[in-house]
Amino acid sequence: MNYDTIVNEFDDKAREECGVFGIYDMDESDVASSVYYGLYALQHRGQESCGIAATDTYGPKGQVIQRKGMGLVNEVFTPADLEQLKGNLAIGHVRYSTAGASTRENAQPLVLNYVKGTLALAHNGNLINAPALRKELSYNGAIFQTTIDSEVIAYHIARERVHTGSVEEAVANAMKKILGSYSLVVMSPRKLIGARDPFGFRPLVLGKRDNAYVLASETCALDTVGATFIRDVEPGEIITISKKHGLQSDRRMCLPEEKRSRCIFEYIYFARPDSYIDGMSVYTSRIRAGRFLAKDHPVEADLVMGVPESGNVAAMGYAMESGIPYGVGLVKNSYIGRTFIRPRQDQRESGVQVKLNALKEAIRGKRVVIIDDSIVRGTTSPRIVRMLRDAGATEVHMRIASPPFLFPCYFGTDIPRQQQLIAHQRSVEEICRIIGADSLGYLELNRLPEMVDGLPCCAGCFTNEYPMDPPTEDIRGEEG
Repeated sequence: MNYDTIVNEFDDKAREECGVFGIYDMDESDVASSVYYGLYALQHRGQESCGIAATDTYGPKGQVIQRKGMGLVNEVFTPADLEQLKGNLAIGHVRYSTAGASTRENAQPLVLNYVKGTLALAHNGNLINAPALRKELSYNGAIFQTTIDSEVIAYHIARERVHTGSVEEAVANAMKKILGSYSLVVMSPRKLIGARDPFGFRPLVLGKRDNAYVLASETCALDTVGATFIRDVEPGEIITISKKHGLQSDRRMCLPEEKRSRCIFEYIYFARPDSYIDGMSVYTSRIRAGRFLAKDHPVEADLVMGVPESGNVAAMGYAMESGIPYGVGLVKNSYIGRTFIRPRQDQRESGVQVKLNALKEAIRGKRVVIIDDSIVRGTTSPRIVRMLRDAGATEVHMRIASPPFLFPCYFGTDIPRQQQLIAHQRSVEEICRIIGADSLGYLELNRLPEMVDGLPCCAGCFTNEYPMDPPTEDIRGEEG
């Protein structure tokens, strides 16, 4: 039997590109295993490739050992790999690509050898001026090995480093040129550096474990490696960690709070519910989303359930507010990643049912409210509704813990072109008919600020209002 392994088109979700992790142990202990477990905690942020680069700050200057490959963290790294990744300073990365090439060459961290030594970089986000910067660098002799804009950032840092006294100064100069979303961890022979774009689109946190400092995309990764959360890296801030100077902060690029613009979808879907982003509990934000749905789109029903895993917390909030019992109605196969062997058209297996299956005993004869985090293209929702009806649900009411996607994202979220969005030029009633539900309700746009305690956020994919002018050409698909 001949199958093709493809990206799972049945997983109709918005996708975020990457997770980053870095650790510097001042006591000379090897840290590769900590990076491994940190990346494991961030696996939800990217499941296509991963990598670790390590160096010994007490050994030969500029010697970097790296290992990266396609697949999940536990598939790419073996105990023997971690044993070979010697060093007390290391960074790591998990990646999900969009339309760009999903290849080993595009896996991170990127390691550059240049006149000042070595530079390793891991990047989460997307630059809106990457094509122009890439063209400029190419005309000045740069030869690119990847198709990701993370390499553009690395080249600019390396080029600036030649003319500056420190790598952190080079990072600051590069930040003046790059536009878009980015959280970076940068490794030089003797320093670990973290940087976050001035708008704060993507999260980055700082922690400490004994005499080691840790940088990570989310607080859940700190918890996993036993590090204590210190604080969020501020939007626009550059954190430098070195044996000589300890922890240093440069906030010259920081914007006032009211001008910052975190990605709202970190709270809706991307981040793990046990994480905190800029002081806001992701779990709390999702509970609130569910409560708001119950207030704004009530319905008489017997059971509230979530589409696992991303809809579960909002479903709990809906149940709390409505008084309708919360229960488990869909069981997820935890061993399916973003890619799997898709059944052919002439075979009976359903792609959705490979990933999800209905718990008939919980559903049969009941009016069901099903909560999901979003509807993007609308390919999965009709199958889920049909699955619940086949399991015996007498009514299926769908509630979505985000507003309708109406516009693309240019800042590191895989939101497709308008024409591919089911909500584009369709009313809620029309979408409801398409997915086959008895009713459909989205989170109201005016609920978003209250959901995150008033933190300034970017909601351009819902409103077409972005914190900076979007590019004139479609640059999505070349993210880091």
